[in-house]
Amino acid sequence: MNSAAPQPPLPLPLETLDGPLGQRIIETHIWAVREGLRGAKAYELFDGFCQRLVIHGVPLWRAHAAMETLHPQWNGYGYTWRRDLNAIQPERYAHGELEESIWLNSPFHQLIERAQAGELNPEMRRRLEEGPEQRDFPVLQEFFAAGGTDYFGHLFEFGENGDRSHGSGIVYSFTTDRKGGFSEDDTTLLRATLPALSLAMKGDAGHVIASGLLGTYLGEDAGRRVHNGAVERGSVESLHAVLWYADIRGFTPTSDSAPGPVIIDLLNDVFEILAAALRPRGGQVLKFLGDGMLAIFSFADGDRAETCRRALDAALEAMQALVVRNEARAAAGLPVAAVDLALHLGDVLYGNVGATDRLDFTVIGPAVNEVARIEALCEPLDRKVLVSAELAAAVEDGGDRLEPLGRHPLRGVKAAKEIFALNLNAGL
Repeated sequence: MNSAAPQPPLPLPLETLDGPLGQRIIETHIWAVREGLRGAKAYELFDGFCQRLVIHGVPLWRAHAAMETLHPQWNGYGYTWRRDLNAIQPERYAHGELEESIWLNSPFHQLIERAQAGELNPEMRRRLEEGPEQRDFPVLQEFFAAGGTDYFGHLFEFGENGDRSHGSGIVYSFTTDRKGGFSEDDTTLLRATLPALSLAMKGDAGHVIASGLLGTYLGEDAGRRVHNGAVERGSVESLHAVLWYADIRGFTPTSDSAPGPVIIDLLNDVFEILAAALRPRGGQVLKFLGDGMLAIFSFADGDRAETCRRALDAALEAMQALVVRNEARAAAGLPVAAVDLALHLGDVLYGNVGATDRLDFTVIGPAVNEVARIEALCEPLDRKVLVSAELAAAVEDGGDRLEPLGRHPLRGVKAAKEIFALNLNAGL
């Protein structure tokens, strides 16, 4: 949705707000502003708005709101309110869904096209019971068949020049099943109060986009901390955690032998498999380092031994999934990846490190260096997953899952370290 040059708003057909309709407009407007200021979620805002329309006598049967967002998985999200359920149903739209024919042949798509052509906050009215010409979209035919009599749609744009940092806009639809449709008072109430609701929704959209992007690029925990105000350079905290460091073996010759897009696809495949094993077990990906990945399991939210077991389970699941994926890639004639992984346990400093104008939320400390050095032993020891003695001791009941490999020197570390290998044939 791209903004056009500002245009004067259309006047409401009210000379005064002193009457009952004016009071309903004022009350709903004040409610929307207050809810927006307190940071109400879009779900709460739209549900509350629909509830107030019903309280004010609007014969609402169904309502829907949808917004774009900035997210690697989702193109947008929406909410559907239904009178028979007296509840809101949330929806998310994956990238690519907006190219489907059902969307392209919808009232919302036409409203967006009109906005892109320069029309300010376009609206649409269809009196469904007046004839087939009023049901010129498939969804309107569906509404009419289900008892709908009148449809009102409205779009509001956010910002100028297509700025998507707060979402590009919001589109609404309201449908009634009352004979005769919406009254003029009903549509006036909607036109007068939707701008305030949209401003409140815009505030939440900005918050959702910021938190989503921070979580995507920094990790869920680090993103949440930054969004909550942990932004001062040098502000760190001591953390006792399991450190997970993975690296693709022989990546340089692999990347030299295949086109760039093929290598990116390979990296995405590998990183998704590794991250998928971490997600349900409390692991947090901190960063991707070219062909490597650093993650942690914090002990703050769980038992020490149980956290270590979850880290081992994640490593085992990831390695087993990589075998399956590599077989499928090889069958398709695509390059495959061998991943080396090290698990260690230690104290780190977790927080903001960097320049005044470019910070990184990361972990630092000797344990971080040690886990990278342990990973470097995977190839010479011919093992896929290596585990430090500290983590092996913390697991307590490693049993046949961990095979002792003796003591080995680590580059840059004074004393040799006892190393264990994870048995990849062990069960989860």
